[in-house]
Amino acid sequence: MHFEIAYKWIYWLLPLPLLVWFLLPALKKRRAALLAPFFDRAAKLSGQHPRKAAWITTRSWLGLAALFLCWICLLAAASSPRYVGKPGKKVKTVRSFLIAADISFSMAQTDWILDGKRTSRWAAVKTIMKDFVKNRQSDQIGLVMFGTHAYLQAPLTTDLDAITWLLDETEVGMAGQMTSIGEAIGFSIKVFREDTIKQRIMLLLTDGIDAGQQVQPLDAAQEARKDSIIIYTLGIGKAHGSGGYDLDEKTLKDIARVTGGKYFNAMNEGQLKEVYKELDKLQPVQYEEETYKPVQLLYMYPLACAIALALVFHLLNGIIQAIRWN
Repeated sequence: MHFEIAYKWIYWLLPLPLLVWFLLPALKKRRAALLAPFFDRAAKLSGQHPRKAAWITTRSWLGLAALFLCWICLLAAASSPRYVGKPGKKVKTVRSFLIAADISFSMAQTDWILDGKRTSRWAAVKTIMKDFVKNRQSDQIGLVMFGTHAYLQAPLTTDLDAITWLLDETEVGMAGQMTSIGEAIGFSIKVFREDTIKQRIMLLLTDGIDAGQQVQPLDAAQEARKDSIIIYTLGIGKAHGSGGYDLDEKTLKDIARVTGGKYFNAMNEGQLKEVYKELDKLQPVQYEEETYKPVQLLYMYPLACAIALALVFHLLNGIIQAIRWN
C-alpha cells in the first residue's frame, strides 16, 4: 500500500485566511457606555480634552497561530489522505449467449412428456431452458422470441432471475403464428452488435420450416458469420416427412455449418437435457476484470488534530483570562 492525497488542489486554499485578514475591514462592535451629565464640566475643570477613539482588543499571536494550525489540519482532512493498495484483478469467464426461441403456433402441440405428464412443446422447452439458464452464471444471456416476426424479450444481461421471469411470461403465439427463421437471425445480429464481448454464441430453437418472405435463413447466417457469431441450431421434434412433423433439418444444419456451430435434435425431455449439457462444454472466453482498490481513509486524524487544537487553545485562553482577573 502507498500513501496518496486524493484532492491536492485543496491546499491552494491555504492562504485564504491571510487574504481575509488583509482584504476585509476590521470588525467593529458597539459597547455600552456610562453617561455622565457633568462629564464636560469635569473635563473643563481638569484641563483635559477628551478625544474620539475606538477600543481595540489586543491581538494574541499565540491564538492566531493556533487558528492557522487548525485551518491547516482542516485542509488536510478535506484533501482525503489515504493508503491505497494495488487494484485487485480476477479472471472472469463470459460469453454473450443469445437464445432465439420459436413461439409460433406449432410449439403449442402437446406431444411431449415432462415428469410423466403430457405437455406442450413450449412448456417443456421453457421448463428445461430455465434450468439451463440458471447454470450459466458466467454468461450474459439474452432472449429473442420469434414467430411471424422477431422481437427482443430480454437484452443481454447477467441478471438470470430476470431472464427466468421473462421466460415464464412468454407464451405461444405472442409473435404470430408463422415461423420466420431468417428474420430471427437478422434481428439477433442487431442485438449482438450492441455488445462488446467478442465471443458471441446463439442458440436457435425451432420446430418448423422457415416461412419468412424478407430474409432467407442462409443469407442471415452468412451475415452472422461476418460478425463472428456462432449459431447452434436445435430442432424440436421429428424431421419433415418422418411422422408428419414439419422440421427442416437441412436448413438448420446448414445454418450451423456456415457459422461454425452444430445442429442438435431433441424429440423428448432427455434428449433436450443432453443438448444443454453439450452446450455447457463450449470453450468460454477469458479476460481480466479490475475489481476494487483497497483504500484506507486517514482524514479522521487531521480532523481530530484540528478539534484538539481548538479545545486546547480555548482552555488555555480561559485559564489566562482567569489569572488576569485575579
